[in-house]
Amino acid sequence: MSMASQPLSAISGHRNLKFPCPLLLLLPALFLPNSLTFASPCRTSCGNIPIKYPFGIDDGCGAPQFRRMFNCSTDLFFLTPSGSYKVQSIDYDKQSMVIYDPAMSTCSILQPHHDFTMTDIQSIIIPPSPDTVFALLNCSIDSPILNHYKYLCFNFSGHSCDELYGACNAFRVFHLLTNSTSPPCCFTGYDTVKLMSMNILDCSHYTTVLNSENLKGVGALDWEYGMKLSFSVADLGCDRCEKSGGSCGFDTETEGLLCLCSISSNHTRDCVGGNISSGGPNQASVVFIREFIFLFLSILHLTLTHY
Repeated sequence: MSMASQPLSAISGHRNLKFPCPLLLLLPALFLPNSLTFASPCRTSCGNIPIKYPFGIDDGCGAPQFRRMFNCSTDLFFLTPSGSYKVQSIDYDKQSMVIYDPAMSTCSILQPHHDFTMTDIQSIIIPPSPDTVFALLNCSIDSPILNHYKYLCFNFSGHSCDELYGACNAFRVFHLLTNSTSPPCCFTGYDTVKLMSMNILDCSHYTTVLNSENLKGVGALDWEYGMKLSFSVADLGCDRCEKSGGSCGFDTETEGLLCLCSISSNHTRDCVGGNISSGGPNQASVVFIREFIFLFLSILHLTLTHY
């Protein structure tokens, strides 16, 4: 008799083969998850900054409006036509992001003249917040913001140019160069520097200050220098995608919304039962696998106990 035709008991060398507790046979099926878990195709952090929708650092991740606006090296940087700005924090609940320009002048350091510019789409979907003040420094008396456009300058929590030039070592040089009076300055908003370059404004330097509403009576040395940007998130069903284990993203060719479930599986709504854009397992296939394993183990158990 060939080994293939021998009963299992003969092959094993035992006449009364007993399989252990039948429940052990079912354990693999019982613990098979309802949905298969895959490594997300989208990175979820850069340095200590969490990356969530609508942002993404991998192409096809996040909302298409923010495509190619971020770069992740050691730290996260926000990219604009005027340069790369280090992201210091992102508050997804308040929908705000704080960036810092390492080439910007502050109370402690005077940097070479340069502009801050954004693309047209950036100016609409992620502009500097209203409580970010642009302080234009060392302006000429012929500056348009001191003449025809002087209404663009506003009172900044009671602070003055003299206070800024006197308190900050970096700006004191402007006061010294004039010998008597301090050169004009202007506290204004982003719309001013968006419409007019520093050359047109005829001011040599600028700095930006955060949380201006809380700086009344606070000296310039204690201001928080940087820029807060405000963004909005459209409700496109991203919560449903994330709850199913996916990452919200888009088709890199059409920029249509996708729920990214794995490198090879994208759905239009979620990772459970949404319409499939490209191949990959869904909930139905997982249920089928579980039922197949359960049936197979049941037959195996009956066969072993019979012999």
